[in-house]
Amino acid sequence: MKIDRRIIFVLIAISVAIPLIFKIGLPNKVTKEVKMVYDSIEELEQGEVVLVSFDHEASSLPEIKPMAQAILRHCFSKNLKVVSFALLAEGTAIGDEILRNVANEYDRKYGRDYVFLGFRPQYTAAILGLGEDLHRVFPEDYKGISTSKLNLTKEIKNYEDISLVVSLADGDLPTYWINYAEARYNQRVAIAVTAVMATTYYPYLSSKQITGLVGGLKGAAEYEILINKPGMGSKGMDAQSVAHVVILLLVVLGNVSYFLSGKLRK
Repeated sequence: MKIDRRIIFVLIAISVAIPLIFKIGLPNKVTKEVKMVYDSIEELEQGEVVLVSFDHEASSLPEIKPMAQAILRHCFSKNLKVVSFALLAEGTAIGDEILRNVANEYDRKYGRDYVFLGFRPQYTAAILGLGEDLHRVFPEDYKGISTSKLNLTKEIKNYEDISLVVSLADGDLPTYWINYAEARYNQRVAIAVTAVMATTYYPYLSSKQITGLVGGLKGAAEYEILINKPGMGSKGMDAQSVAHVVILLLVVLGNVSYFLSGKLRK
C-alpha cells in the first residue's frame, strides 16, 4: 500500500493547525527548574525591579516569545517594575514590541512601570558596567530619553537596586551573566533559553549559580500553567504533541504495510 506524500503533508499540517486554532489542553507537568523561576519572581515585593535582557536573535522567536510573555505577565501581575534591553541587535525591536504589548495588557505606564533601554554592544562590558553605573552604560533609553529623567531608572544606580535578572537567550549569553553579574556582583540570575541550549545550564542550576531555568516551548507552557494564563506556549506544545502522534501512527502504518506486502509477495 502506497500513500501519496501530499496526503502525509496535509495530515501533518492539519495536526499542527487544529491545536493552534482550538484549545485542547493536553496535560503538562510543571518541572522543578521552571517552578524555581516562578518562585524567584513570586517572592518579590511590589515595586521591586526585574531586569529582563533579550539575548537572542530573530530565528529563535517561536520559543523565546512565549517564555518572555509568560515571565513579563507574571512580573506585571505582581506590580513589579521592569527594566529591559537587548545584548544582541536582533533582539532589540523584538524585545521592545513584546514588552510594550504585555505592559499594555496590564495598563502599565512607560517610564514609571517599565522602561526599554535598547541595544548595547560589547555585552561583557555592558554586564560589568551595570554593576557600577546603569546611567553610564545606558545614558538614554530606546526612545532617546535620558535615563536620569525617567521616574523608574533615575532611582536605579546598579545591581544593588535590581532584585532579579532574567536572560532570555538562544546562545551562551547567560554564561556571561553568571560569570560577571552573579559571580562578581552576587546578582540573582534566572534564565529562559531555547530547548537545545537548556541542557548546557543544568550544571549551573545544580551549583545554585542561577535561581531557575525555563527551557524552550515546554518551559513556556509550564510557566503559563503556573500563572494560570494559557498562551502560545500551551498551544505550541499541544500542536507538537498531536503532530508527533500522527507521525508515530504513520510510521506504524508504514511498517504494517511493508510486512503485509512481503507476505503477499511470498
